Amino acid sequence: MKSLKYLALPNGKYKPQCTDLSEELRELHEEPIDPQAQQEIINSIEEVYFSNDSFDIVKYELERLPPVLSLQELEEYRDKLKQQQAAVSKKVADLILEKQPAYVEELERVTSLQTGLQLAAVICTDGRRHLNIAKEGFTQTSLGLLANQRKRQLLIGLLKSLRTIKTLVYELSIVFYPKEEDYPGAIQLCLECQKAASTFKHYSCISELNSKLQDTLEQIEEQLDVALSKICKNFDINHYTKVQQAYRLLGKTQTAMDQLHMHFTQAIHNTVFQVVLGYVELCAGNTDTKFQKLQYKDLCTHITSDSYIPCLADLCKALWEVMLSYYRTMQWHENHDQDEAAVVSSDGNNVIGTEENCFDRNYVKKKLEHGLSRIWQDVQLKVKTYLLGTDLSNFKYDDFIFVLDVISRLMQVGEEFCGSKSEVLQESIRKQSVNYFKTYHRTRLEELRMFLENETWELCPVKSSFNILQLHEFKFMEQSRSPSVSPSKQPASAISATVTLFEQYCNGGNPFEIQADSKDDETEDVLASNGYESDEQEKSAYQEYDSDSDVPEELKRDYVDEQTGDAPIKSVSRETLRSRKRSDYNLNKVNAPILTNTTLNVIRLVGKYMQMMNILKPIAFDVIHFMSQLFDYYLYAVYTFFGRNDTFESTGLGLSSSRLRTTLNRIQESLIDLEVSADPSGTLTAAEERKEKVPSPHLSHLVVLTSGNLLYGLAERVVATESLVFLAEQFEFLQPHLDAVMPAAKKPFLQQFYSQTVSTASELRKPVYWIVAAKAIDYEQMLLLMANVKWDVKEIMSQHNVYVDALLKEFEEFNRRLNDVSKRVRIPLPVSNILWEHCIRLANRTLVEGYANVKKCSNEGRALMQLDFQQFLMKLEKLTDIRPIPDKEFVETYIKAYYLTENDMESWIKEHREYSTKQLTNLVNICLGTYINKKARQKLLATIDDIDRPKR
Repeated sequence: MKSLKYLALPNGKYKPQCTDLSEELRELHEEPIDPQAQQEIINSIEEVYFSNDSFDIVKYELERLPPVLSLQELEEYRDKLKQQQAAVSKKVADLILEKQPAYVEELERVTSLQTGLQLAAVICTDGRRHLNIAKEGFTQTSLGLLANQRKRQLLIGLLKSLRTIKTLVYELSIVFYPKEEDYPGAIQLCLECQKAASTFKHYSCISELNSKLQDTLEQIEEQLDVALSKICKNFDINHYTKVQQAYRLLGKTQTAMDQLHMHFTQAIHNTVFQVVLGYVELCAGNTDTKFQKLQYKDLCTHITSDSYIPCLADLCKALWEVMLSYYRTMQWHENHDQDEAAVVSSDGNNVIGTEENCFDRNYVKKKLEHGLSRIWQDVQLKVKTYLLGTDLSNFKYDDFIFVLDVISRLMQVGEEFCGSKSEVLQESIRKQSVNYFKTYHRTRLEELRMFLENETWELCPVKSSFNILQLHEFKFMEQSRSPSVSPSKQPASAISATVTLFEQYCNGGNPFEIQADSKDDETEDVLASNGYESDEQEKSAYQEYDSDSDVPEELKRDYVDEQTGDAPIKSVSRETLRSRKRSDYNLNKVNAPILTNTTLNVIRLVGKYMQMMNILKPIAFDVIHFMSQLFDYYLYAVYTFFGRNDTFESTGLGLSSSRLRTTLNRIQESLIDLEVSADPSGTLTAAEERKEKVPSPHLSHLVVLTSGNLLYGLAERVVATESLVFLAEQFEFLQPHLDAVMPAAKKPFLQQFYSQTVSTASELRKPVYWIVAAKAIDYEQMLLLMANVKWDVKEIMSQHNVYVDALLKEFEEFNRRLNDVSKRVRIPLPVSNILWEHCIRLANRTLVEGYANVKKCSNEGRALMQLDFQQFLMKLEKLTDIRPIPDKEFVETYIKAYYLTENDMESWIKEHREYSTKQLTNLVNICLGTYINKKARQKLLATIDDIDRPKR
């Protein structure tokens, strides 16, 4: 049985096909029938398939394809569509079978209708023939004219559209190829073209052109992004203005700002990588591409020591250009915002547009401000990686100072850029500096020890106007600039402190340009010629100086007659007295500082240390600690060479103050390696501590301290001690500068160093010059002469004893030798005063010791003691300007104690503990039988014993 088969199409229509109905029914019935499942499949078909006839099924399915095609997914989707088609076909077939009787009946009606149609066709043919006759005779002539007129009107409209399209195509050529990077103009034209294209979108060519315009806009955006990236290294106002206008036309101001920050980040990375790569390849001497594949961190480790500084300078210069571009970008936006605000205030009609612009401006402002810290952080990390990639401990001092100077300048840039304290840079340079400085300081201490051991303590001739600021190492203190800038970087003209580096170099130049060091153009002028300022001053110095001018004439004789002792005083000229009053045993007319080459070397070291500390304040404490060690070691060396003498220190005269002794003990424990053999089982910490110490210095064998004619090395002692005092004065001068950079938490260390160490330098004079004073006068000979004197005389004597003359001759000889020494080295007034004070103090104590050795003494003998002492004082006052005479009361009080009663004697003994037990005991024994009986004697001796007991 034949039947029509309707093929179900995807659009829901049916295509009739003639087929064997029984075969089709059989095929459909062979398939398993699940009406519910079949209905679910039909319900799952999308409604779009049941739309009108214009629906394009193929296009719809192609557009639904995912961006990434998967064969498995496509096959699964195809099977799903086949199931839906089969379900529809089966449903149609079922419907056809239900209507089969009606179909047969309808087929018969169709056959009948076909016969009727054939008859109608004949009738139509006859009618058309008659119409053709009418057309030729009437309508073709008159209606053709009307049709041609209508076509003419349509062609005129078409011509107008074609001319518009021609203009549009010409403008598009400008859009595709914008002249002089006129991105705003190109975008404006493109937008106008899009608007025109929408008017003629009914033309197929224009519809294609519209999509082409959209592609063109995207290409312009790509070009804009490239143009935006160019301003990261070289900001150009006109170029950036065009780019910003273009983005504003596109309505993508915020997107532009996001892209800008991404470009700056990329620019920093690319810049540092290319700079370091260039130096690495240059030093490698080949074009091997292996370096280009390295990470930046690994690349930094291939920088050689010779190329380290130039590479660092170029690195900072390149990064400066990037940061300057960002700074100028912010400036542009600030100025642009001000101009826009002024325009808005004058015309506030478009409220909505104003609000949008305000929102964009606020977004851009916050984005730029936030980007400051991000960009600076990137810069810090890149420079930190470079800094830590090389070990700087073996660099020369000047090279390392240059590195610190560059980093300090970079930190100044960071502070001005975003107010950052550059913790990353500070920490990295602090690590390098501490590492470098420990090695450097250890070497300098060893050099200082070598200097001290080879120092002959000769005077270094410097000008009287010498000042440490004249040394190159201290030039930085005279510059009126930021403390972080080295002298070599200071421009010739003074720059106002309010002008930032960005303002200064905004229009050109670079703060990291390497300039020639000013040392090359300047020379120090601190040394005097042969120790004198000039030949005239040398001549006048000798003319004004008289080695005997301070010695009265009567003391120049071999013997002084006591009967005419008053006469010689009148012969002392007024000029001699004036000379004596002003004399400080000075050879030169001007009082030039007393210092040695070693002192000058230490001062230079201090200057270098301060340069490093001034540039890099985070290691200020370490530097000041090392500076204090220089002073400590110098102080300890002077004391060891010239002041240590246990014999004289045990006299109990308090020559070394407790503060000085504490300081010397501290230095010895913390700094001096006493050369004790290291214990193999000792801890590593102990070994490290010992490594930080320096061996105790030894006095050069060329220095002679045993010659009496040279006053036991007085010249060398003066140079050594006074150079130490001079060094202490320089440290006092530098204290405000050190205090300014010292961290607040560490300032107690600095205060303690000055109060307990620097201030004790002058106290070293006493033990040093005490040794000279103890040897310069023959005190033992005086004791022997005093032992031969009879003190139990019965009558008052008018003539003093010989030992007084002998002692005065000793002082006269001492004065002569002091003058001889002063011809070699100027002896400052404090030194001469201390020497005289020591000698007089020792002489007076020797007198008391001599009086304490007396076995028998009468009242007249005591009067003779007073006469001797008064004669000694009278002549001594003509030799020295020291007033009052030291220990004068010490002698007079002891002599007068002879006349005390028993009760007064007991209280006197308790009050005067400055006398030794022997001296007090002898005083009691001599008074026995005169004013004191035996019982009182026992009581007084018991009192003396009680006083002496705590001393034991």
